[in-house]
Amino acid sequence: MENRYNLKSPAVKRLMKEAAELRDPTEHYHAQPLEDNLFEWHFSVRGPPDSDFDGGIYHGRIVLPPEYPMKPPSIILLTPNGRFEVGKKICLSISGHHPETWQPSWSIRTALIAIIGFMPTKGEGAIGSLDYTPEERRALAKKSQDFCCESCDCLMRSALLPLTANSNLSAEDHRAKKLAQQINFKAESSLSTQASTSGGSSLVPQGDTSTSTEQKVPESLQAEQVEASLATGAEGSQTPTNSSSSEPLSPRQRRAQQHGPPAQRAAREPAASRALFGPAPHHPQNQSHAGSAVLIMVLTLALAVLIFRRIYSANEYKFNYDL
Repeated sequence: MENRYNLKSPAVKRLMKEAAELRDPTEHYHAQPLEDNLFEWHFSVRGPPDSDFDGGIYHGRIVLPPEYPMKPPSIILLTPNGRFEVGKKICLSISGHHPETWQPSWSIRTALIAIIGFMPTKGEGAIGSLDYTPEERRALAKKSQDFCCESCDCLMRSALLPLTANSNLSAEDHRAKKLAQQINFKAESSLSTQASTSGGSSLVPQGDTSTSTEQKVPESLQAEQVEASLATGAEGSQTPTNSSSSEPLSPRQRRAQQHGPPAQRAAREPAASRALFGPAPHHPQNQSHAGSAVLIMVLTLALAVLIFRRIYSANEYKFNYDL
């Protein structure tokens, strides 16, 4: 398989290195590329202990882009588990759903540990998530032992090393776990699947409340906020005399307001409108100077035309007199 790829490519170098590091299965996970495709990996992970997935072993695919590790992979579960939808890409900040949150320091090992850590958390409408009952998940965990992958012929019952009393994480696992704690679960409801969201749960299962960091406020809500702020400013800036102006005005009073001095009209003008439209624009004095210059030029040209006509008429009369 090595002869099929450019060994100088950064993606190939990285994947070959990770394949060598993950060659031997552990008690918790295992992953290797397919024999005929370095950019598609199959993995197996053990369900986290003391959870609904305890005793289960789950299989899946990792599809890596040619730009890896600069772009994220896509993660797909193949074993029914009750937490992630089978055959659908998982929506994590480490997955291809959110390339803006991907970090090149994350690796396939980081993704495997993140999947294990996220299994006990709630889906809450995220893409590729399921919220089965604990009884259904425990039943699927028992059935997962008999799952066999048709592509890599991997049987879950023998995919990982058996758990022992001394099954501790290695130094590489601890480093990967620290990186995995930076990963967020991207919960996106069906009504806002196109909104860019930033998740709210880490590997420590403390809930999957997701908040949007770049979600745009609707224009109607923005208008309401502007109107509310303007109304607040208007109420705060009104004087006691204006507070009693809610009574209807007579036609004579309205005409007096319309034709009154500008300063009085500005004082009666609501503060909200002044804040919205701002003060009246001041015309620069340069405009009057420019108008005077144009008027002078027009008069000069008119005078020149009259002088020319007088000279032309005198010359014509002289010519006729000579004849």
